[in-house]
Amino acid sequence: MSKRLLIVLAAGWVPAAAPGAAMSQERRGDAPDLGFVSLFNGKDLSGWHGLKTMDPRKFAALSADEKAKALAEGAADVKKHWRVQDGVIVNDGQGAYLTSDKDYGDIELKVDFKIGPKGDSGVYLRGNPQVQIWDFTEPRYARMGADKGSGGLWNNSPGAPGKDPLTRADKPVGEWNSFRIIQVGERTTVYLNDKLVVDHARWENYWDRKLPLVARGPIQLQTHDHEIHWRNIAVREIPPDEANEILAKHGDAGFRPIFNGQNLADWAGPVENYEVQGGILKCKPHKGGTIYFNQEYTDFAARVEFKLPPGGNNGLAIRFPGGAGDTAYQGMCELQILDDTDRRYARTLDPRQAHGSAYGMVAAQRGYLRPVGQWNFQEVTVKGSKIKVELNGTVILDTDLSQVKEFMANNPHPGKDRTSGYFGFAGHNDPVEFRSVSIKPLD
Repeated sequence: MSKRLLIVLAAGWVPAAAPGAAMSQERRGDAPDLGFVSLFNGKDLSGWHGLKTMDPRKFAALSADEKAKALAEGAADVKKHWRVQDGVIVNDGQGAYLTSDKDYGDIELKVDFKIGPKGDSGVYLRGNPQVQIWDFTEPRYARMGADKGSGGLWNNSPGAPGKDPLTRADKPVGEWNSFRIIQVGERTTVYLNDKLVVDHARWENYWDRKLPLVARGPIQLQTHDHEIHWRNIAVREIPPDEANEILAKHGDAGFRPIFNGQNLADWAGPVENYEVQGGILKCKPHKGGTIYFNQEYTDFAARVEFKLPPGGNNGLAIRFPGGAGDTAYQGMCELQILDDTDRRYARTLDPRQAHGSAYGMVAAQRGYLRPVGQWNFQEVTVKGSKIKVELNGTVILDTDLSQVKEFMANNPHPGKDRTSGYFGFAGHNDPVEFRSVSIKPLD
């Protein structure tokens, strides 16, 4: 453990489990795709409850009595405004949103919907609005972008990726449409009727744009003044390795490997304190020091997968000057690699020591690490004095170090304004593992 740390311490249609008479004969009796779980049994609303739209962080903070009251109001609304008819969920356009009993993180969701004239609705994931649904022919909606079609992340900022769909893929009003939505971290991909309409866009947190989406939250079906029908709702939870593959294949142009998976050729520093086995680079137990790739960079992006042991501690050296100095102070910064969920840190950890933080300077958002023993995917972007850290598809740090005036324990960081240096790992005695290390110059 660092002495510094101790100082402050699948594509395709998915049917409902029990289709009703309204479905075609060829669909009746089909089984869900492998790995998918039906969220609608075709008979009733088991697995769902009513809830008025609310920031999921605020709902989580409610007292038990306040939650019970909100759920009771939602249940009354569901009875008034939601029904199951001929194997289809029908909402009259009013009342609380139909909300999954279970919270979800990384998922693939399939759902069919049908709207009438002037229809307007949406799908919430993790309690966040919304994958948009509306009547693209309605003139009153055109000023809001309805003529571009459904499927966009409508509550993203104007001009942001994903706000408007890439193409209009809606079927005529009154016909069934099918969504396939892939959510990994904050990254969202949407297919509407098998056409790509949102491509791995970052979904902004509508409730507070300074914060990322919650790591887990409910699926919600929106009510919005006009009747809407739903069917064939199924979800597949995406396992970590698949999620990492999805993240790695997007935006990979220009990245080149800097770790060959066999040895530490082209690396400098105390390389004897690390070992390479089976394509994995691991800090030896009770060893440490900063090792670094022997090419200097100014602006760059780096990608790395890492796996933490319980309480594991390491770091990413950013613009390290080389030699035997401490990258947290002599380099631009050390970005923490830390199992900040371990009990030993519960009371002693300064927020600026949490995983992803610019050590001792700027705190990252917590709660987005995968469980100990699973591989995490992290991308770091360094431009001038700005650093962004995206962990498992969620931006947990986006800061400008030139604006930092206060430091943990009042220890200055003389290297924070460095404009170039090396990229590497700052070992702190724990057997943290790394693989798939790549870098892209941004000069």
